[in-house]
Amino acid sequence: MDTKHYLKKTAEMIMKVLSFPFWVIFLTAGAVFGKRKAFASVMQGVSLFPGVAGEWLRKGVLQWITRKKLDTCCISFGCLFSDPDVSIGNGVYLGSRCDIGKVTIGHDCVIGSAVHIMSGLRQHAFDRTDIPIRAQKNLFERVTIGQDVWIGNAAVIAADIGQGCVIGAGSVVVKPVPDYATVAGNPARIIGSRKPDSTKK
Repeated sequence: MDTKHYLKKTAEMIMKVLSFPFWVIFLTAGAVFGKRKAFASVMQGVSLFPGVAGEWLRKGVLQWITRKKLDTCCISFGCLFSDPDVSIGNGVYLGSRCDIGKVTIGHDCVIGSAVHIMSGLRQHAFDRTDIPIRAQKNLFERVTIGQDVWIGNAAVIAADIGQGCVIGAGSVVVKPVPDYATVAGNPARIIGSRKPDSTKK
């Protein structure tokens, strides 16, 4: 075992211990306010820890709550999470100030700063006019992002994205994106493809 690997394992153990109280807070608050509110509150708190230590702490807390390993991920400063039913693959990078809902993110995705991944398009019903929109039924739907996807800064994602896609900065994705597509705009539209040409040797 080389020194770098040993130090990494030591840091993982330290952060697992330091993040344990936040898991206890999540369990306690969840019993009173519900898991969703408790999760959002805990992640808001740990989002404010700066530097590498903050990245490791956020990973530690997420690992306790989601029960999934996040060894090679980076959860940057200011990242907010709203739903405990979140799944993040290996090698995922989340830029600063992202807002993550009910989502499955595949391996090796690069997500720029201030990206908002919503829990679908039906979070707020507005068909009735006799009661406020905030009091109408909401539905949190899972959004799936395939592996090896690059999402540019400040994009808004409300629909599934296939693997190998590139999403331009500031794009608003409201319809499913096929594998290897390059999309941009509001609403986002396909402007190219990264799909390998099967006719080439």
